[in-house]
Amino acid sequence: MLKKALIASALVLSSQAAVAATPMNTMSNFSYDYMDVRIGLSPLTYGAGFTKSIHPNAHITGRIDTEFDHDWDAALGVGFHAPINNWADLTGEILARSSKSPLTNDDDKFGVEVNIGVRQWLGPQLEVGGNLGHLSIDNKNKVIGSVYARFHSTELFSVGVEGRFNDAYDDQAIFTTRFKF
Repeated sequence: MLKKALIASALVLSSQAAVAATPMNTMSNFSYDYMDVRIGLSPLTYGAGFTKSIHPNAHITGRIDTEFDHDWDAALGVGFHAPINNWADLTGEILARSSKSPLTNDDDKFGVEVNIGVRQWLGPQLEVGGNLGHLSIDNKNKVIGSVYARFHSTELFSVGVEGRFNDAYDDQAIFTTRFKF
């Protein structure tokens, strides 16, 4: 339990330092006001999520994924985002997780996730990124991560592919669509 508290405290302190070190007139390089819909492969899952800015450098986020087999993996929390340079943002989140999946032996369990990541523009329409996190649920601790690429066909719509590693549904490829609002 102390280990979880130390990790959460470190993330909160680092996010406050990142926000404090960022001049208030510097904005993020990405929109954090969007919803997305996704389909995961191996196992086949369906999911949706949202992110909404609540401050120039903070956002709330939520997501849920399911196989529609009396299972789910849901997360809700807050995050920070701060520009690294003109083409990249540093991100981080602390999330409450609820899962009834292979990770929890099909029991409904609650836990916490903390993560840190990067979003980077490779061109005017191509975004890449990833994150690394710690998930603690049902007295199981694991390192999780993801990498993605996203093509922004318009300012309001994009499609992407993501790889999640060691998460609730283990390793998984995911196809996403994102709608900015």
